[in-house]
Order: sequence, then C-alpha cells, then structure tokens
Amino acid sequence: MSGSATVLHSEPCHLGEGPTYDHAEDTAWWFDILGKTLFEHRFASGETRRHPLPFMASQISRIDDRRQLLAGDTGLFVRDRESGRLDLLAPIEADDPTTRSNDGRTHSSGALWIGTMGRKAEHAAGAIYWFREGDVRRLYSGISIPNAICFSPDGRTGYFCDTRDARLMRVSLDPATGLPAGEPNMLYDARDEDAGLDGAVVDAQGSILVARWGGSRIDILRPDGTKQGEIAVPARQASCPAFVGPRFDKLLVTTAFEGMDGDARALDPQAGITFLLDHRVDGREDPPVLL
Repeated sequence: MSGSATVLHSEPCHLGEGPTYDHAEDTAWWFDILGKTLFEHRFASGETRRHPLPFMASQISRIDDRRQLLAGDTGLFVRDRESGRLDLLAPIEADDPTTRSNDGRTHSSGALWIGTMGRKAEHAAGAIYWFREGDVRRLYSGISIPNAICFSPDGRTGYFCDTRDARLMRVSLDPATGLPAGEPNMLYDARDEDAGLDGAVVDAQGSILVARWGGSRIDILRPDGTKQGEIAVPARQASCPAFVGPRFDKLLVTTAFEGMDGDARALDPQAGITFLLDHRVDGREDPPVLL
C-alpha cells in the first residue's frame, strides 16, 4: 500500500462526504453530512470556510459562475455562491422524513445521478435518481446505502454500488443523456472483504478509485474490475475521493468518525479529517450540471 498524506483541513467531520473540485475557482467543496456543514477550501489562500446548512446535504455541483446545485435531504437546491441562499429546484423524496441524500456525481452530459438512503441506513429504503434540465427520474430502487456513483471518461459506462450489498456494479449508458442503456452487472465483488465500498471517481485512463470504508485505503480498479493497486489513507473510515489541483493530479479524500466510541477514536485519532494524499493521479474534472 503506497502513499502518505497531508492534512487539508483539521476539523474532524462526523460524516465527511461528497468532495468535488471547481477548477475555475481553484476551490474544493465537501460536506459533513451529519454535522449539516458545507466546507469550502480555497487553494490559493489556503483558507477553509464553513457554511452551516439548515438540513443534511451530501453533494454539490457547479452550474455556472454564480450558482451551484446542492443535494439535500428533501431534494435539489440552487445555491447562490455569494449569499449562500438555497432555493428548492426539484423535490426528491420530500414527503419521506426518514430518508436523506447520499452519494452522487455529474455525468459528462450534464446529468446528475444522486442517491438516497434511510437516515438510520434502513434496509432497502433508498434509491438512485437521474436529474437533468428539470427532469427527475428514479433509476434504481431498494438500495440501502448508495455509493461509488461515477462514470467512464467517454460517458458510456456508469458505476454504482449498494455498500451493504458489497458489489460494485457497471451499467451501459447513453453518453448523450447519462441514462442507462442496459441492465447493471457486477464488476467487482467485495462481499468477502473487510472494508465497505464507498465513494468513487474515475481517472482519465478509466480506472476506478474507490474509498474503502473501514479499510484505511482507496482501491484502484481497472475498467475490467481487476485490482491495480491501493493508496493508504491515515484514517480508517475513508469515505470519498476527489481529483483536485489545476492539473487534477492530486487526490483529496474525506473521512468520518461516524459510529466510533471513545476507545475507537483514540485508536484512530485522525478519523474525520480531510486529507490530500501524496499520490499523483491522472484525474478529470467533474462537469457542470445542466438545469
């Protein structure tokens, strides 16, 4: 297992998740879902800002220079960058107070895939949705913990998992829309492994970098599902990676202390901290979402 890490931000997140990088602003964004906080790190100044939220949120995408799309526990919201104002754009499970948003990512077509799950990770309480230009469609139901949503560079393949099911799935997509063009099939089986499949990204070569919750690492998988390597993470519960930097050659990873008691946190003192990993990558930009 290769790599060391530096601390990007030292405030521990209860459940760090949803990192992304805005190339135009040279700024990384991520969430503490359970802490109802959005973090903004400006690389030019090294400053990290906290933006308290009125609800749990888990994913943010660029719309344009003024606006972002934020996935919260009742749907998708347009966020004004300057004021932080949130305006509901598209309700998703707004009538179900037992669920919240979780993992999500934008497709090269401008579509967003976003998952939902039970607030207590209830069995099969969640789903995965597709959004573009105001249209919301449910793609998959009966999912407990949606994760690893990411897409191949050509937009023709999508990946996702149910962490509880422990299988990374692959599905053919229409590259023009990001909608499924076939049935999902298993790419990687983690059911006999000691760490869960969590958030993931795909690099410029098509390799899948997936955070392993409970495994203190990120696994690198080839497009055929064979394991290419590992990157060490200095906290046990790695939750999601993101490509950052002007050349997308650095890797940010969020972590969490969710579910840890005092003894567990004493054994994992950096749990919840957000890191930059000392491992060069050939990354890609998350595209903006189309309203």
